[in-house]
Amino acid sequence: MSRLPDFEALAIFAKVVEMRSFAGAAAELALSKATVSKAVSRLEERLGARLFNRTSRQLALTDAGQKLAERAAQLLMDGEALESEALAQSSVPRGLVRFAVPMTYGVRVIAPLLPEFLSAYPEVSIDLHLSDAMVDLIGDGFDAGIRIARLPDSSLVARRLCGVRRYTVAAPSYLKKHGRPIHPMHLAEHKCFGYAYLSTPGVWHYVNAAGEQATVRPSGQLRVNNGEAPMPALLAGLGIADLPDFIVGDAVADGRLEVILKDWKQPEGAVHLVMPPGGPRPARVEVLADFLAEKLGRTRRATR
Repeated sequence: MSRLPDFEALAIFAKVVEMRSFAGAAAELALSKATVSKAVSRLEERLGARLFNRTSRQLALTDAGQKLAERAAQLLMDGEALESEALAQSSVPRGLVRFAVPMTYGVRVIAPLLPEFLSAYPEVSIDLHLSDAMVDLIGDGFDAGIRIARLPDSSLVARRLCGVRRYTVAAPSYLKKHGRPIHPMHLAEHKCFGYAYLSTPGVWHYVNAAGEQATVRPSGQLRVNNGEAPMPALLAGLGIADLPDFIVGDAVADGRLEVILKDWKQPEGAVHLVMPPGGPRPARVEVLADFLAEKLGRTRRATR
């Protein structure tokens, strides 16, 4: 005997009992009468007992069939209820979305958007997991995550939400004291802050309008695993950092930090919503993806 019960045969048996007819069950289930008959015969063989006494005009349950019928009917009802609930979850935005987002981006960008989303979808809940570490979406049971990078090849399904510019910045006080680098290779002579979760940790890549490329390995007194952590040291004039616009944008706008190496650019990354492969995805995940694409795409267009 196989380890799993023959759920299909039990469900078909329950439908035959309900309809009091093999033909009626076949019509109800959109199956052939032969398929229904074979399923019941398979169940009888598995159980070692006849379930029906059949004549050309009458169908009656045996004692074994009577004992099985009530539980089989309950099994069929439970299966239909589970399927209906799953269908409702997949078609109507409802339930919990486990969402993994980098710390600073989550606090500064995603969290301010959530009140509008939660108001629009009152039956959806968000479990927001904030960490700059690369989480295992599938292994840790997340429905979706945000990745800010040029994505490597992956089995995950990725949806681009918006671009992200990076800026090499320093405080005016630092530049006054140590001078202003005009070429990426000059960074080797300066104090630079490192970030542990870059796609190429410890390496900064640049390109200019002429297509020239430069790769540098800057060093300094501070290395962090959160993009916002260098800000106090940056503002105190203790070094140079390369950070995304959502972290340094305000400080650049009000003059607390200055962009250096303006003739050189880091390759632009992007914000991606990543999800486990397979589908279709529940409606609660799809509406979150559409909401973020609309909001972040609009914000990105407005800042260009």
